[in-house]
Amino acid sequence: MEKIDKLKQAIKESNKIVVFSGAGLSTNSGIPDFRSADGLYNQETKINIRPEEIISHSFFVSNPDDFFSFYFDKMVYKDALPNIAHKYFAKLEKEGKILAVVTQNIDNLHQMAGSKKVIELHGSVERNYCMKCHKFYSLDEVYNEKHLIPHCSCGGIIKPDVVLYEENLDENAIMQALDAISNADMLIVVGTSLTVYPAASFVKYFRGRHLVLLNKSETRYDDIAEITIHDDIKNVIEELEK
Repeated sequence: MEKIDKLKQAIKESNKIVVFSGAGLSTNSGIPDFRSADGLYNQETKINIRPEEIISHSFFVSNPDDFFSFYFDKMVYKDALPNIAHKYFAKLEKEGKILAVVTQNIDNLHQMAGSKKVIELHGSVERNYCMKCHKFYSLDEVYNEKHLIPHCSCGGIIKPDVVLYEENLDENAIMQALDAISNADMLIVVGTSLTVYPAASFVKYFRGRHLVLLNKSETRYDDIAEITIHDDIKNVIEELEK
């Protein structure tokens, strides 16, 4: 409880908070993370190829059929809804306390909860574009129950606007994220083990007063954080709202 009280006080005295979120934030919405026992990378695939390889750029180009079969089945959760944590951070933004949400997630749940300033480092399942004519499509327009390759009216393959392995992060998103983090007076890192680069290195740009790490497992930045809580984020938020 001492850490929760300390976190409450830090939030109270901060007005330029940046939330840096990872897959662990959305597990309570029914979306698996990547590295846990039940995570995406530990799931069996129909084609006996590691998930990390399937969601790579080269695999997408050479095997679009198998890519979309896996992508629609394992990475798109059309019925997922924001959980208590997404809603809590959206409420803080509405109160004028949050500068931005920087997320590694592609699920659009921050926006669904009401957050307006969301910087998506790895893109979003909600956006898709034709690789031939660059026309954009929504998820509803490309999703199909049979998990077939979506095609544009021009005949081109429609690619999800998400960052695959072997692809670079969007430069504009990087600059926005670093600007927000470097100007924050509080950085709340939540639901990420901080192992995926370059995003994991963004914490080094924080110059503010309160660095907070909320994650089930330890991270490499635990020792330098002011507040570290290893627990389900749902439990943390419930305590904060008491």
